[in-house]
Amino acid sequence: MEHSFGSGQESHLPAKLSAYGKKILLTYGGGSIKKTGLYDKLMDLLKDFEIFELGGIAPNPKIESVNTGAAICKKEGIDVILAVGGGSTIDCSKAIAAAAYYDGDAWDLLLDMSKITKALPIAVVLTIAATGSEMDSVAVISNMRTNEKLPLYSPLILPKVSVLNPENTYTVPPFQTAAGSADIMSHVIENYFDREQAFVPDALNEGLLRAVIKYTPIALKQPSSYEARAQLMWASTLALNGLGSTGKTFAWSCHYIEHELSAFYDITHGAGLAVLTPKWMRHILSEDTVDKFCDYAVNVWGLERGNDKFTLANQGIDATEAFFKSIGLPSTLAEFGIDNTHFELMAKNAVKIGGLRNAYVPLSEKDVVTILQMSL
Repeated sequence: MEHSFGSGQESHLPAKLSAYGKKILLTYGGGSIKKTGLYDKLMDLLKDFEIFELGGIAPNPKIESVNTGAAICKKEGIDVILAVGGGSTIDCSKAIAAAAYYDGDAWDLLLDMSKITKALPIAVVLTIAATGSEMDSVAVISNMRTNEKLPLYSPLILPKVSVLNPENTYTVPPFQTAAGSADIMSHVIENYFDREQAFVPDALNEGLLRAVIKYTPIALKQPSSYEARAQLMWASTLALNGLGSTGKTFAWSCHYIEHELSAFYDITHGAGLAVLTPKWMRHILSEDTVDKFCDYAVNVWGLERGNDKFTLANQGIDATEAFFKSIGLPSTLAEFGIDNTHFELMAKNAVKIGGLRNAYVPLSEKDVVTILQMSL
């Protein structure tokens, strides 16, 4: 893939996209790219292409949008998809790219990924630092009819071109900036807490966490700080491109629990992770994991080692929770209006879909319910 980072990198899109053809499906979310002027900028750059549009892609992208996009691709003979937005738009576009070569309901592909045999090329113009979807081969799609939120994996949906211009994130609202940072941190934390001791990836992960902790408050206070936005955007990509998980065998413990919350309540993914992550940490803290938590407290939060390891470990968890609160994120599920109605079913799905019995600390359905109860 071609990865372009920095101011003005959109100017290279015409040359990069022409290698794939002249018919583009432009995908985007609620329309903020039109308010910021990015839409007009891209339309001018791509004036020699034939452009079709799919707007209105929702956070936690829905299978209906995937089917709509796939239908456009089939009808118009689309050559390449250009996703302009964040993880939701990119994930939806990845699923569209695969569904464009499938005759049935696109949801079939999430239930049986062996049906993905071909995909349209995807290009990305990133507008928020969060999911890292611009540089991985995964998409997550929601089906609100069945209360399911499932991942789609295929090397065929890795974006061919990614344009990362930090200036395109200046107008991201504070809550979404904060939620994006929580998502980045969760990706790194899930890589970091693993049975395998991998010094170089762990050192990289610790550095990425420190970068997000340092630069998120700056981005919130100074939204047009190129330095802050650039560091967060770079951290977002590095958090999920495989470097931090090299040599590790982790499972996405918090992510799969949060996917269940989003499937039932359609909440902001990063905000849900900000609630769950500290509670998961407290639940898995034990004699077996305390040393790793001490490393986390010292190397990420700058705390000093003392005589009591559990005190230090809990201080690191406290710092995590306090940071999320300080950047304006919720700390309880009650703040979303969520109660325990669906906890048993959520736990069953999370363990089954996420393989949580094989996680860093194996989680049973009872464990997941406990974590959810702690989050109320």
